[in-house]
Amino acid sequence: MFALVKKFRQLVSGDRRGVTALEYGLIAAVIGGVVITAATSFGNSLSSAYTSIGSTLSSKATGM
Repeated sequence: MFALVKKFRQLVSGDRRGVTALEYGLIAAVIGGVVITAATSFGNSLSSAYTSIGSTLSSKATGM
């Protein structure tokens, strides 16, 4: 029982580098998700804009 308590105390008061690395990894994952979501949303809007411009130019070109 004493060995278990000793191990627990070592884990609680021990080295924190692993925790910090995990936090940075989670932050990077969240930022990556936001970037992917924004790029997808912006990409869809940009595609719609180019489609609209292309349609307008095609209709004007055929009307010449």
